[in-house]
Amino acid sequence: MTTPRPIVVGLGELLWDLFPSGKQLGGAPANFAYITALLGDSGIVASRVGDDRLGQEALWHLKSCGLDVNRVQRDLSHPTGTVKVEVDSKGQPEYQFTEDVAWDFLEFSEDWISLALSAHAVCFGTLAQRNSVSRSTIRAFLSALPSFAIGIFDVNLRQPFFGPEVLRDSLRHAKVLKLNHEEFPRFLDLLQCPLRDSQRSDVSAARWLCREFSLRLVCITRGPSGSALVTAESHHEHPGFSVKVADTVGAGDAFTAALVHHALRGSSLAMLNTAANRMGAWVASQEGAMPPADPEILAEVRAS
Repeated sequence: MTTPRPIVVGLGELLWDLFPSGKQLGGAPANFAYITALLGDSGIVASRVGDDRLGQEALWHLKSCGLDVNRVQRDLSHPTGTVKVEVDSKGQPEYQFTEDVAWDFLEFSEDWISLALSAHAVCFGTLAQRNSVSRSTIRAFLSALPSFAIGIFDVNLRQPFFGPEVLRDSLRHAKVLKLNHEEFPRFLDLLQCPLRDSQRSDVSAARWLCREFSLRLVCITRGPSGSALVTAESHHEHPGFSVKVADTVGAGDAFTAALVHHALRGSSLAMLNTAANRMGAWVASQEGAMPPADPEILAEVRAS
């Protein structure tokens, strides 16, 4: 008898990144769900697109990547999300997010209630909470999860779409927190972490978050230098894998997907960290956030 695949949901924004060279489908929830599906879990995108050509193209694209689009809502009055991406002279992207788009109006429908009740893990961030409509839907979705489900708060700070209240409320609905080393000090300041700078090692600050918000795990990614995973009692550091970077789009989402895949199976911190770094490094070595499957890499990540 085959064991049913865990249902893992990417909840939030679905949008087109408009680069000078052309457009690419993006949004952390879709990137996350894609890698989840590659690893063999049931990856589901829970988002909303407009009743327009870009919306239709987004659905075609997700379907062609093998993703279930039945939980992507259609919005008759708001357009599909877009982001204008311009790369500065140092190669750093700058984002201009269109406002009042379909994913700002996520609806906690009957369909989504049943999805929340059956989910094993849900990944969400701050960007999709910029509008009060989607914010209340995301909170309702997270509140409806079964007690065994893992809520992963993958922060993704994007100006100016976050504040202390959104961060605190998101942490209360999460069991796992993931953010990068650049966001971490700012995140702690927004939450008024009482540790002085001299006491604020990654591990001590992450432990404070575990205690303050009853988190099971805090994950701090460090780009090419790997990551630290911290629980209330233990921690594990990984130096990362060296690869030739094509682009880093979606590498963090791939990291999170592999982390969740192993967390659902009760793997050790060392195994979680190795698998997540391997997956993130592979996506960074490929073009785009949803590269075609590499069976060898996937086998390594599953076995990490």
